[in-house]
Amino acid sequence: MNTINQNTFMDLEPFVFEGIDKDKPLIISGPCSAESREQMLETARGVAKTGVKIFRAGIWKPRTKPGGFEGIGLRGLLWMNEVKRETGLLLATEVANRDHVNAALDAGIDILWIGARTSANPFAVQEIANALQGHPDVSVLVKNPVNPDLELWIGALQRIHNAGIRRLGAIHRGFSTYGQHLFRNEPQWHIPIELHRRLNGLPILCDPSHMGGRRELIGPLSQQALDMGFDGLMIESHCNPDEALSDSKQQITPESLNIILSNLVIRDIHISTENLSVLRREIDRCDTDLLELLNRRMRVCREIGVFKKEHNMQVVQAQRYDDIMNERCQQAEELGMSGSFMATVMQAIHEESVRQQIEVFHSNQ
Repeated sequence: MNTINQNTFMDLEPFVFEGIDKDKPLIISGPCSAESREQMLETARGVAKTGVKIFRAGIWKPRTKPGGFEGIGLRGLLWMNEVKRETGLLLATEVANRDHVNAALDAGIDILWIGARTSANPFAVQEIANALQGHPDVSVLVKNPVNPDLELWIGALQRIHNAGIRRLGAIHRGFSTYGQHLFRNEPQWHIPIELHRRLNGLPILCDPSHMGGRRELIGPLSQQALDMGFDGLMIESHCNPDEALSDSKQQITPESLNIILSNLVIRDIHISTENLSVLRREIDRCDTDLLELLNRRMRVCREIGVFKKEHNMQVVQAQRYDDIMNERCQQAEELGMSGSFMATVMQAIHEESVRQQIEVFHSNQ
């Protein structure tokens, strides 16, 4: 456990806003990009009708390739302010450099977020952190880096925290992968779970729009995120998503947003867990049994290592490994478990078994 990181974030302030129920998930919604005054106002009116209190829009858009729509620029901040005057919605936008921060703060934007491409660049994050010096009341969210690097994510959060920002949170939007996959960005839920463990008390939102990449995945991913204890959602909505200038496939109408939000099941975080104590003790006993079984397995592996060393055999027997992997995965599926889960478990066990045998080879045993 990285206790230094945990202690660093002990002084965070609650990520709450006036008029927003702190006991409910924080919802942020609006278009991927500010495209026109009319588009912004129409979308914002629809978002406001859903009960969402925070409106998002991209003013500057980092595109993968040049030539695409890279945002409307400073004009969009004027439209954002008009949205606030008419609807009373709080405002959120992405910043990627010092100029963006200064312009957004001057325009009275309530929440800034740092995108995945930017959070992967410590130089860019530090430039943003320097620009935030002297603005302790601004709220900042940091998206995960494009690649699954937890330390880089924590480092970006630390840089912003070191600038004096105490209303700080994270956004999980999934991680880039090569090739075709169900999700635009793979969830890899274990990474934000580990972030929560390491930085307990740091609010973490989920961005199901970027994670799924398709509007039909937004609802299921939103529910999964809330079931896992995420503190809120950032969902892209647009008055005419099919005609959006960026990320049209992952945006939904405010009407669809309302349906998704209405169907979400919000778990009771205040319910007593006393009734779980017996089951949790049973889990603890199972874990102890697993450790003892693994210890027995590793002792056998070391004995096998002695035999292989004495008979000048290779440590890794590829065919034997394949046979074990296939058999255990099949057995797991017959018991109602995931074959891919068992493959991951067996791979880890095999790596440790090989390490144990290599130690035998290099010992005087």
